[in-house]
Amino acid sequence: MKTTLFFLCLLTVFAVGAQPVPNVIIICADDLGYGDLSCYGADKITTPAIDRLAASGIRFTNGHSTSATCTPSRYAMMTGIYPWRRKGTGILPGDAALVVPVDKISLPALFKSAGYETGIVGKWHLGLGETVSKNWNAPIAKGPNDLGFNYSFIFPATADRVPTVFLENQLVTALDSSDPIAVDYNRKLGDDPTGREQPWLLKLKASPNQGHDGTIVNGIGRIGFMTGGKLARWTDEEMPLTFLEKARTFIGANKDRPFFLVYNLTEPHVPRMPSTMFKGKSGLGLRGDAILQLDWAVGEIRKDLERLGLLDNTLIIFTSDNGPVLDDGYQDGAVTQQNGHRPAGPFRGGKYSLFEAGTRIPFLVSWPSTIKPGVSDALVCQMDWLRSFASLLKKPLAAGEAGDSYDVLPALLGQSATGRPHLVEQADALALVSGKWKYIPANNLVPYKPLTDTETGGSSQPQLYDLSIDPGERNNLAAKQPAVCRQLQALLDAEIKR
Repeated sequence: MKTTLFFLCLLTVFAVGAQPVPNVIIICADDLGYGDLSCYGADKITTPAIDRLAASGIRFTNGHSTSATCTPSRYAMMTGIYPWRRKGTGILPGDAALVVPVDKISLPALFKSAGYETGIVGKWHLGLGETVSKNWNAPIAKGPNDLGFNYSFIFPATADRVPTVFLENQLVTALDSSDPIAVDYNRKLGDDPTGREQPWLLKLKASPNQGHDGTIVNGIGRIGFMTGGKLARWTDEEMPLTFLEKARTFIGANKDRPFFLVYNLTEPHVPRMPSTMFKGKSGLGLRGDAILQLDWAVGEIRKDLERLGLLDNTLIIFTSDNGPVLDDGYQDGAVTQQNGHRPAGPFRGGKYSLFEAGTRIPFLVSWPSTIKPGVSDALVCQMDWLRSFASLLKKPLAAGEAGDSYDVLPALLGQSATGRPHLVEQADALALVSGKWKYIPANNLVPYKPLTDTETGGSSQPQLYDLSIDPGERNNLAAKQPAVCRQLQALLDAEIKR
């Protein structure tokens, strides 16, 4: 008994220098842009809780996801590896198999090996099980729990895709054996109404030709088809509140031991259907209302940490999985009520784009007992968390593990102005940021996608921008700086071959 108590004490008080090991919470929003927060310059919407978090730590102005869409950026967060190195890491359907290898180091596995209680709550979108075909009415092996999370409460993909159910530790919640769940992305199942066949049943009108005309759940057409599980299906207005409550419960249950929590918010991803107390409050349509709800949820987490006496020694990272998009499947006022709001801030592009707004996202790091508040221009990426936390926890990685992750811990703690040397950015092609330069090789992408109002970065000619004076990427210097283009192309080629 004494030996067990001694071991538990070591887990809770071992030091990083003179500082007890921190609790760590990663809060990741979904499709939130650099310009969507008032701490990043938004003046049409106010986000006081996130602003307070920014004021207590480091606000990064050059923080990035690896990719301009969700599945690949989340893959990089978990693995420390560029997602384009592995086939099948594009945007996944809700019935996809797990794409993160279970036999390699991962972010939760790192923390688990350091004695942390680990949990994930919210969006997953990295696949479940070993195959597309799976039994949704039994425990689904190969998911978050197999990667190192002791606890998981998730939905499989995104809120606009079936199945619209929660899974808690591998099992769909509220299962009813008399109403089994089936999912298919190619053909209609059962007699559930669909947005394509019964559009008059929709309470949120779908945008044309974006695929949100499958099974109707809670008055909203989804991508894909499902049948069964009537009791298990979530209500959109309550779903984010359920995730918040599960996150708060995890924190409270582990207040006396080190914990690592990934809290993946669903806002402001479509379908935007915030709770009643936020509807109509932003003046920017349902997308703006969803951002207000997101901000409130962050504030509630902070209040709990304060109440439990955990705030000072909790390292909180707030970020987004990729840049913003307004019309991504539903007509919800995001476009018609934009009111001068600039979700991408000073940058060009957004979700799906090679331009900066595709991957340059809010990136805040707070650890009140250790980090002095400030602003940093260091180049940092979510992919760097694995190696940086390995450094913090003094858990060396083996050769070849998390091979694209850099140890940028001094930058994350505000002790250095230097981050990673360069970053490969991904949309439907690759680009490179190195120092002040942004390089987009010639590609065959369509320059503009009207369905989502996206400037893709597509061009038959190479593009070179000096981000220090042209953050909006308007003045292409490639013709004037051919030597720089050759140098950056060589660097990109070397990264691809590595």
